[in-house]
Amino acid sequence: MKPTLLVLAAGMGSRYGGLKQMDGLGPSGETIIDYSIYDAVRAGFGKVVYIVREYFLEQFKETVKNKYSNVKCMDGEPLQFQFVTQELDKIPARFTLNPERQKPWGTAHAVLMAKDTVKEPFVVINGDDYYGRDSFRIAGDWCRAHENSEGVYAIVGFRIDNTLSESGGVSRGICHYDAQGHLTTVVEHHNVRIEEDGVLRGDNSVSGEHVELNAQDLCSMNMWCFTPDYFAKSAKIFEDFLDENANELKKEYYIPYAVDQMIHSGTGACDVLSTPSRWFGVTFKEDRPGVVAKFASLVADGIYPSPLYK
Repeated sequence: MKPTLLVLAAGMGSRYGGLKQMDGLGPSGETIIDYSIYDAVRAGFGKVVYIVREYFLEQFKETVKNKYSNVKCMDGEPLQFQFVTQELDKIPARFTLNPERQKPWGTAHAVLMAKDTVKEPFVVINGDDYYGRDSFRIAGDWCRAHENSEGVYAIVGFRIDNTLSESGGVSRGICHYDAQGHLTTVVEHHNVRIEEDGVLRGDNSVSGEHVELNAQDLCSMNMWCFTPDYFAKSAKIFEDFLDENANELKKEYYIPYAVDQMIHSGTGACDVLSTPSRWFGVTFKEDRPGVVAKFASLVADGIYPSPLYK
Protein backbone atom coordinates (compact mmCIF):
# COMPACT_ATOMS: atom_id res chain seq x y z
CA MET A 1 0.00 0.00 0.00
CA LYS A 2 1.33 3.41 -0.99
CA PRO A 3 -0.04 6.32 1.07
CA THR A 4 -1.24 9.54 -0.54
CA LEU A 5 0.15 12.99 0.21
CA LEU A 6 -2.56 15.65 0.49
CA VAL A 7 -1.04 19.12 0.03
CA LEU A 8 -3.00 22.12 1.33
CA ALA A 9 -2.07 24.76 -1.25
CA ALA A 10 -5.23 26.87 -1.54
CA GLY A 11 -3.89 29.82 0.46
CA MET A 12 -3.67 33.09 -1.45
CA GLY A 13 -0.51 34.31 0.34
CA SER A 14 -1.91 37.72 1.26
CA ARG A 15 0.60 38.19 4.10
CA TYR A 16 3.45 36.92 1.92
CA GLY A 17 2.59 39.09 -1.06
CA GLY A 18 1.99 36.28 -3.55
CA LEU A 19 1.63 32.52 -4.05
CA LYS A 20 4.32 31.24 -1.71
CA GLN A 21 3.47 27.68 -2.80
CA MET A 22 5.04 28.57 -6.17
CA ASP A 23 8.02 30.60 -4.90
CA GLY A 24 11.42 29.17 -5.84
CA LEU A 25 13.42 28.96 -2.60
CA GLY A 26 15.93 26.19 -3.34
CA PRO A 27 19.29 26.72 -5.08
CA SER A 28 17.78 25.75 -8.45
CA GLY A 29 14.43 27.44 -7.91
CA GLU A 30 12.76 24.56 -6.02
CA THR A 31 9.60 25.28 -4.03
CA ILE A 32 8.95 23.97 -0.52
CA ILE A 33 6.39 21.58 -2.04
CA ASP A 34 9.12 20.19 -4.31
CA TYR A 35 11.11 19.12 -1.26
CA SER A 36 8.04 17.64 0.44
CA ILE A 37 7.26 15.54 -2.63
CA TYR A 38 10.90 14.42 -2.89
CA ASP A 39 10.85 13.26 0.75
CA ALA A 40 7.42 11.65 0.41
CA VAL A 41 8.42 9.60 -2.63
CA ARG A 42 11.43 8.23 -0.76
CA ALA A 43 9.14 7.37 2.14
CA GLY A 44 7.01 5.19 -0.14
CA PHE A 45 4.12 7.50 -1.08
CA GLY A 46 2.44 6.87 -4.42
CA LYS A 47 0.16 9.83 -5.12
CA VAL A 48 0.02 13.58 -4.51
CA VAL A 49 -3.33 15.39 -4.30
CA TYR A 50 -3.22 19.17 -4.44
CA ILE A 51 -5.93 21.29 -2.80
CA VAL A 52 -5.86 24.56 -4.76
CA ARG A 53 -8.09 27.44 -5.79
CA GLU A 54 -9.77 27.45 -9.17
CA TYR A 55 -8.01 30.59 -10.36
CA PHE A 56 -4.53 29.04 -10.19
CA LEU A 57 -5.47 25.42 -10.90
CA GLU A 58 -4.11 25.45 -14.45
CA GLN A 59 -0.82 26.95 -13.24
CA PHE A 60 -0.38 24.05 -10.82
CA LYS A 61 -1.26 21.48 -13.47
CA GLU A 62 1.28 22.95 -15.87
CA THR A 63 3.95 22.94 -13.16
CA VAL A 64 3.32 19.26 -12.42
CA LYS A 65 3.45 18.37 -16.10
CA ASN A 66 6.77 20.17 -16.60
CA LYS A 67 8.51 19.30 -13.36
CA TYR A 68 7.42 15.86 -12.17
CA SER A 69 6.79 13.92 -15.39
CA ASN A 70 9.81 11.67 -14.81
CA VAL A 71 9.38 11.10 -11.06
CA LYS A 72 9.00 7.44 -10.12
CA CYS A 73 7.77 5.85 -6.90
CA MET A 74 9.99 3.47 -4.96
CA ASP A 75 8.43 0.53 -6.84
CA GLY A 76 9.24 2.10 -10.20
CA GLU A 77 5.69 3.20 -11.01
CA PRO A 78 5.11 6.84 -12.05
CA LEU A 79 4.09 9.16 -9.23
CA GLN A 80 0.41 10.04 -9.62
CA PHE A 81 -1.04 13.54 -9.31
CA GLN A 82 -4.59 14.76 -8.84
CA PHE A 83 -6.12 18.17 -8.19
CA VAL A 84 -9.20 19.33 -6.31
CA THR A 85 -10.35 22.85 -5.60
CA GLN A 86 -11.49 24.57 -2.43
CA GLU A 87 -14.05 27.32 -2.96
CA LEU A 88 -16.41 29.10 -0.58
CA ASP A 89 -19.55 27.71 -2.22
CA LYS A 90 -18.48 24.08 -1.77
CA ILE A 91 -20.71 23.45 1.21
CA PRO A 92 -23.64 21.04 1.74
CA ALA A 93 -26.70 21.90 -0.38
CA ARG A 94 -28.97 22.65 2.57
CA PHE A 95 -26.84 25.67 3.50
CA THR A 96 -26.76 29.06 1.77
CA LEU A 97 -23.45 30.88 1.46
CA ASN A 98 -23.41 34.34 3.03
CA PRO A 99 -22.64 36.57 0.00
CA GLU A 100 -20.46 38.80 2.17
CA ARG A 101 -18.12 35.99 3.20
CA GLN A 102 -14.63 36.15 1.68
CA LYS A 103 -12.57 34.10 4.13
CA PRO A 104 -11.95 30.39 3.25
CA TRP A 105 -13.68 27.75 5.38
CA GLY A 106 -10.42 26.43 6.87
CA THR A 107 -8.09 23.43 6.70
CA ALA A 108 -10.62 20.73 7.62
CA HIS A 109 -12.92 22.00 4.87
CA ALA A 110 -9.97 21.87 2.45
CA VAL A 111 -9.32 18.22 3.32
CA LEU A 112 -12.97 17.38 2.68
CA MET A 113 -12.53 18.47 -0.95
CA ALA A 114 -10.54 15.25 -1.53
CA LYS A 115 -13.19 12.85 -0.19
CA ASP A 116 -14.03 11.45 -3.65
CA THR A 117 -10.37 11.26 -4.69
CA VAL A 118 -8.55 9.57 -1.80
CA LYS A 119 -9.38 5.94 -0.93
CA GLU A 120 -6.23 4.97 0.99
CA PRO A 121 -4.48 6.22 4.16
CA PHE A 122 -3.16 9.72 3.57
CA VAL A 123 -1.00 12.42 5.10
CA VAL A 124 -2.00 16.09 5.19
CA ILE A 125 0.62 18.84 5.03
CA ASN A 126 0.76 22.58 4.44
CA GLY A 127 2.22 23.56 1.09
CA ASP A 128 4.34 26.32 2.63
CA ASP A 129 5.96 24.28 5.44
CA TYR A 130 9.13 22.18 5.34
CA TYR A 131 8.76 19.02 7.44
CA GLY A 132 11.94 17.02 6.80
CA ARG A 133 12.54 13.51 5.49
CA ASP A 134 12.22 11.76 8.87
CA SER A 135 8.71 13.15 9.28
CA PHE A 136 7.55 11.63 5.99
CA ARG A 137 9.17 8.30 6.85
CA ILE A 138 7.38 8.22 10.22
CA ALA A 139 4.05 9.24 8.69
CA GLY A 140 4.37 6.76 5.82
CA ASP A 141 5.17 3.90 8.19
CA TRP A 142 2.11 4.77 10.30
CA CYS A 143 -0.15 4.77 7.23
CA ARG A 144 1.08 1.36 6.07
CA ALA A 145 0.59 -0.08 9.54
CA HIS A 146 -3.01 1.22 9.59
CA GLU A 147 -4.09 0.29 6.07
CA ASN A 148 -7.13 -1.61 7.37
CA SER A 149 -7.82 0.51 10.45
CA GLU A 150 -10.75 2.81 11.18
CA GLY A 151 -11.28 5.41 13.86
CA VAL A 152 -7.60 5.92 14.66
CA TYR A 153 -5.54 8.75 13.22
CA ALA A 154 -2.20 10.39 14.02
CA ILE A 155 -0.48 13.72 14.34
CA VAL A 156 3.24 14.14 13.69
CA GLY A 157 4.51 16.26 16.58
CA PHE A 158 7.62 18.43 16.41
CA ARG A 159 9.72 19.40 19.42
CA ILE A 160 8.98 23.04 20.15
CA ASP A 161 12.67 23.97 19.99
CA ASN A 162 12.77 22.57 16.43
CA THR A 163 10.06 25.00 15.29
CA LEU A 164 11.15 28.37 16.68
CA SER A 165 11.67 31.44 14.52
CA GLU A 166 14.72 33.67 14.49
CA SER A 167 12.39 36.59 13.75
CA GLY A 168 10.51 36.56 17.08
CA GLY A 169 7.65 34.88 18.90
CA VAL A 170 5.45 32.28 17.18
CA SER A 171 2.13 30.59 17.87
CA ARG A 172 2.27 26.86 18.57
CA GLY A 173 -0.36 24.28 19.44
CA ILE A 174 1.16 22.08 22.14
CA CYS A 175 0.04 18.45 22.11
CA HIS A 176 -1.24 16.86 25.32
CA TYR A 177 -1.60 13.07 25.35
CA ASP A 178 -2.29 10.19 27.67
CA ALA A 179 -0.07 7.28 28.81
CA GLN A 180 -0.97 5.32 25.67
CA GLY A 181 0.28 8.14 23.45
CA HIS A 182 -3.22 9.20 22.36
CA LEU A 183 -3.89 12.89 21.84
CA THR A 184 -6.20 14.43 24.43
CA THR A 185 -6.08 18.07 23.32
CA VAL A 186 -3.99 20.72 21.55
CA VAL A 187 -3.51 23.93 23.52
CA GLU A 188 -2.56 27.01 21.53
CA HIS A 189 0.24 29.20 22.88
CA HIS A 190 1.16 32.58 21.44
CA ASN A 191 4.39 34.57 21.43
CA VAL A 192 6.44 31.41 22.00
CA ARG A 193 10.15 32.27 22.12
CA ILE A 194 13.33 31.93 24.12
CA GLU A 195 13.51 35.05 26.27
CA GLU A 196 16.53 37.05 27.40
CA ASP A 197 17.12 34.80 30.42
CA GLY A 198 17.38 31.75 28.13
CA VAL A 199 13.99 30.32 29.17
CA LEU A 200 11.34 29.24 26.66
CA ARG A 201 7.96 30.84 27.40
CA GLY A 202 4.62 31.52 25.74
CA ASP A 203 1.12 32.83 26.39
CA ASN A 204 -1.38 30.05 27.14
CA SER A 205 -4.53 30.85 25.12
CA VAL A 206 -6.77 29.04 27.60
CA SER A 207 -5.53 30.44 30.91
CA GLY A 208 -4.15 33.68 29.54
CA GLU A 209 -0.98 33.16 31.58
CA HIS A 210 2.58 33.73 30.37
CA VAL A 211 4.09 30.32 31.17
CA GLU A 212 7.40 28.47 30.99
CA LEU A 213 7.45 25.71 28.38
CA ASN A 214 9.45 22.53 27.94
CA ALA A 215 11.50 22.80 24.76
CA GLN A 216 11.10 19.06 24.15
CA ASP A 217 7.29 19.09 24.30
CA LEU A 218 5.62 18.24 21.02
CA CYS A 219 3.62 20.75 19.01
CA SER A 220 1.44 20.55 15.93
CA MET A 221 2.69 21.87 12.59
CA ASN A 222 -0.40 20.60 10.76
CA MET A 223 1.01 17.24 9.64
CA TRP A 224 -1.74 14.63 10.10
CA CYS A 225 -2.22 10.97 9.16
CA PHE A 226 -5.76 9.81 8.35
CA THR A 227 -7.54 6.71 7.12
CA PRO A 228 -10.37 7.21 4.58
CA ASP A 229 -13.16 6.84 7.15
CA TYR A 230 -12.10 10.27 8.41
CA PHE A 231 -13.96 11.93 5.53
CA ALA A 232 -17.47 10.83 6.49
CA LYS A 233 -16.94 11.75 10.15
CA SER A 234 -15.46 15.12 9.29
CA ALA A 235 -18.30 15.86 6.83
CA LYS A 236 -20.84 15.30 9.60
CA ILE A 237 -18.94 17.56 12.00
CA PHE A 238 -18.75 20.22 9.27
CA GLU A 239 -22.53 20.19 8.94
CA ASP A 240 -22.85 20.64 12.70
CA PHE A 241 -20.32 23.48 12.45
CA LEU A 242 -22.36 25.16 9.71
CA ASP A 243 -25.56 24.81 11.72
CA GLU A 244 -23.99 27.28 14.14
CA ASN A 245 -21.69 29.29 11.87
CA ALA A 246 -23.06 29.34 8.31
CA ASN A 247 -23.73 33.07 8.46
CA GLU A 248 -20.45 33.95 10.16
CA LEU A 249 -17.92 35.81 8.01
CA LYS A 250 -14.70 34.66 9.68
CA LYS A 251 -15.27 31.39 11.55
CA GLU A 252 -13.20 28.53 10.04
CA TYR A 253 -13.41 24.74 10.24
CA TYR A 254 -9.92 23.58 11.27
CA ILE A 255 -8.42 20.07 11.39
CA PRO A 256 -7.65 20.24 15.15
CA TYR A 257 -11.31 21.12 15.81
CA ALA A 258 -12.55 18.15 13.76
CA VAL A 259 -10.14 15.75 15.47
CA ASP A 260 -11.02 17.14 18.90
CA GLN A 261 -14.72 16.52 18.22
CA MET A 262 -13.98 12.91 17.26
CA ILE A 263 -11.84 12.34 20.36
CA HIS A 264 -14.43 13.71 22.76
CA SER A 265 -17.36 11.95 21.09
CA GLY A 266 -15.50 8.63 21.18
CA THR A 267 -15.67 8.20 17.39
CA GLY A 268 -11.92 8.54 16.87
CA ALA A 269 -8.53 8.38 18.56
CA CYS A 270 -5.34 10.12 17.52
CA ASP A 271 -1.82 8.78 18.02
CA VAL A 272 0.92 11.32 18.75
CA LEU A 273 4.04 10.58 16.72
CA SER A 274 7.36 12.28 17.39
CA THR A 275 9.75 13.43 14.68
CA PRO A 276 13.38 14.56 15.11
CA SER A 277 13.09 16.83 12.05
CA ARG A 278 13.43 20.58 12.20
CA TRP A 279 10.54 22.58 10.77
CA PHE A 280 10.73 25.84 8.89
CA GLY A 281 8.40 27.77 6.61
CA VAL A 282 7.36 31.06 5.07
CA THR A 283 4.56 33.25 6.37
CA PHE A 284 5.87 36.74 5.69
CA LYS A 285 8.16 37.99 2.90
CA GLU A 286 10.77 38.64 5.59
CA ASP A 287 10.98 34.86 6.17
CA ARG A 288 12.23 34.24 2.64
CA PRO A 289 16.00 34.89 3.03
CA GLY A 290 16.26 32.56 6.03
CA VAL A 291 14.47 29.74 4.21
CA VAL A 292 16.65 30.21 1.12
CA ALA A 293 19.73 29.91 3.35
CA LYS A 294 18.40 26.75 5.03
CA PHE A 295 17.80 24.99 1.72
CA ALA A 296 21.26 26.01 0.52
CA SER A 297 22.71 24.47 3.68
CA LEU A 298 20.76 21.22 3.24
CA VAL A 299 22.08 20.93 -0.33
CA ALA A 300 25.63 21.71 0.80
CA ASP A 301 25.34 18.97 3.45
CA GLY A 302 24.30 16.44 0.81
CA ILE A 303 20.74 15.98 2.10
CA TYR A 304 19.30 16.99 -1.29
CA PRO A 305 20.67 17.14 -4.82
CA SER A 306 20.56 20.34 -6.85
CA PRO A 307 18.64 20.54 -9.05
CA LEU A 308 16.10 18.40 -7.17
CA TYR A 309 14.40 17.13 -10.36
CA LYS A 310 16.02 16.63 -13.75
